[in-house]
Amino acid sequence: MKALENAVLPATLEVRNLCTSFHTRDGILPAVRDVSLRLQPGRILGLVGESGSGKSVTGFSILGLVDAPGRISGGEILFQGRDLVKLRPAQLRQLQGNRIAMIFQDPMMTLNPVLRIDTQMIEAVRAHNPMSQREARQHACDTLASMGIASPEERLRAYPHQLSGGMRQRVAIAIALLHRPDLIIADEPTTALDVTIQAQILGEVQKLVREQGTALIWITHDLSVVAGLADDVAVMYAGRIVEQGRVDDVLDRPLHPYTQGLIDSLPSRNQRGQRLRQIPGMAPDLRSMPPGCAFAERCSRVSSACIEQPQPLEIEPGRSVRCFHPGVAHGE
Repeated sequence: MKALENAVLPATLEVRNLCTSFHTRDGILPAVRDVSLRLQPGRILGLVGESGSGKSVTGFSILGLVDAPGRISGGEILFQGRDLVKLRPAQLRQLQGNRIAMIFQDPMMTLNPVLRIDTQMIEAVRAHNPMSQREARQHACDTLASMGIASPEERLRAYPHQLSGGMRQRVAIAIALLHRPDLIIADEPTTALDVTIQAQILGEVQKLVREQGTALIWITHDLSVVAGLADDVAVMYAGRIVEQGRVDDVLDRPLHPYTQGLIDSLPSRNQRGQRLRQIPGMAPDLRSMPPGCAFAERCSRVSSACIEQPQPLEIEPGRSVRCFHPGVAHGE
């Protein structure tokens, strides 16, 4: 019944065939190629892949933060039905930080080191809401408290350097939540934190998303985080999504050999005292991609068919894989 209700909800975000390229002196680097995603209110999508897979560039593209020499070279980014690619810069700025927010890996990309937290949060509130100084301060204080921050009034009076790394990240997340955005894109915001703080922040974010109906894209290389946080997962490799679906389906029954390789490389999947399993070889250079499947040179299932580019194959509603040999066990 719940799946049926989710199926009929209008999408907060729908990305169709997104392409983002960087035009350098060494040639064109296609960082994101033909990416399609759909995200509904109150759902969390884990966007997973190795470094350089294109997941962060996908997030920056959605928010309109790709700087030259990068540019969106194709596709649509529909936010509540509006194509963000076609918006003028002034229209896009009205959405950035208001209806769409970003949480960066480094909280100091959000926080100004020379301003107190209250100054930064009050300015962020009043930039989009006609509130008095007192109302904006109270709203900032309440938002900090919602992130599990003790003594929020004291934190408001602090400078960023006076806070721990975990506390700075909590404040950065609170700033992203100030306007109760409809969409949040989080780019590995807990990677540098210890596991205890990470677990606390993940729990708080998950609770707030459920309560506010916010759609969240959580970009990470850590499948264990996705397993406990996300509803759905999309796995990226060499700029393309190679597999996506409900998180339990993908992690319990991976269909793409790259997804299987990521899962097999987790320490929990390896016997104590033995070498960690890893995916052989290296990811291809995006400036000189091989013909056909980008994963072919590292794949145990490769065949003559893989000289062609595999297209997304829908296994069931909401579950797709880009592979000629989906679900084949190793060695077969």
